[in-house]
Amino acid sequence: MPEKPHLNVVMIGHVDHGKSTLVGRLLLETNQIPKHVVDKYKEEATKKGKGSFYLAWVMDQLKEERERGVTIDLAHMKFDTKKYYFTIIDAPGHRDFVKNMITGTSQADAAVLVVSAPDGIMEQTKEHVFLARTLGVPQMIIAINKMDDTKPAYNEERFNKVKEEVLKLTKSVGWKEKDLQVIPVSALKGDNCTDSKGELGWWKGPAFLQSIDNFVVPSKPTQFPLRWPVQDIYTITGIGTVPVGRVECGVVKPNDKLIFLPSNRPDGVKGEVKSIEMHHETLPKAEPGDNVGINVRGVGKGDIRRGDVASQAGTPPTVAKSFTAQIMVLNHPSVITPGYTPVFHCHTAQVACKFEELVKKLDPRTGAVKEEHPKFLKTGDAAIVKIVPTRPLVIERSKDIPQLARFAIRDMGQTIAAGLCIEIEPRK
Repeated sequence: MPEKPHLNVVMIGHVDHGKSTLVGRLLLETNQIPKHVVDKYKEEATKKGKGSFYLAWVMDQLKEERERGVTIDLAHMKFDTKKYYFTIIDAPGHRDFVKNMITGTSQADAAVLVVSAPDGIMEQTKEHVFLARTLGVPQMIIAINKMDDTKPAYNEERFNKVKEEVLKLTKSVGWKEKDLQVIPVSALKGDNCTDSKGELGWWKGPAFLQSIDNFVVPSKPTQFPLRWPVQDIYTITGIGTVPVGRVECGVVKPNDKLIFLPSNRPDGVKGEVKSIEMHHETLPKAEPGDNVGINVRGVGKGDIRRGDVASQAGTPPTVAKSFTAQIMVLNHPSVITPGYTPVFHCHTAQVACKFEELVKKLDPRTGAVKEEHPKFLKTGDAAIVKIVPTRPLVIERSKDIPQLARFAIRDMGQTIAAGLCIEIEPRK
């Protein structure tokens, strides 16, 4: 494995604003993919009348993504810069696929928000900015893309206007300007992506490649017990069952005894680590931030599922019978009342959970109590609520293991709220 520090970066932003194209450009310019492969994609894309999509095809491996021109699933790719070794998570921007985007964003050390210069802020731009903040992403580049497509092309005024709008939006959800970098790019033409400013001669700041080297490696929470949420489970011939996911906290090594909860058995599924792989290379251990596949002896494919969490056998994760959370209602068409049961997205789990009790309404700015036992909550409200999952869910208190305390709440195809778990009643 390279000795450089490792960072997970998630690409977010509205559908069609050029996320996958920017990643494709990056991989091409840093020689992670051979030029002849890109030329082949260009030829195929042109034949299908989708000439401008060819760089996106590098990440969009699924056939349906190529047909529809949208990113559906999470794609992971690695690439190196002078300073870091990156895993790029290309998250879907289309609203139907936000649940995959939430999984990707909750795995990231940094984000790149791609905003199209001609379009400016769109619906998903707002949702993604809010989710990145809520899911704890500490730093972000705002890449104002498609500068070749402004009227006139490469217009500095348009860049400044979009920049101002986006900074206003990020500030409104709690981002600090010191954690943000804003740059102009044209992913399709390559201007200001790597070394060449191209037609963006007026831009005196860094290119995209230098900007991602300005990211800071967050400290790794290795002092916590292991928490490794399962994202997918593969069966590999000659090896066996290989769960895949990102280590959130703690460390895992070969021969460790693991327990998976809630799993398909009430007392959890136990197994032993045989080997650990990342990007097809064997690792001596996996640490927080590593997106790994682990071959676990004694665990069958049917025993565990996405959303289960693995830990060392002696420090099992908490399975909640109910929990108390502090939430912020982002966008609800009417009101939230007790009994409402939307889907909670917590690490890789997606579980319908019932609002059992609205405990108190808070002032979103100060956190002071505004009302005890409110009858309902609406858009813009902050509150303390009691939640009961409809099926077993691993969640932790934010003061114990913050990495597993955050969640987003979705219903009717949109993110309606987000929050943090503050107290838990564990299941017996």
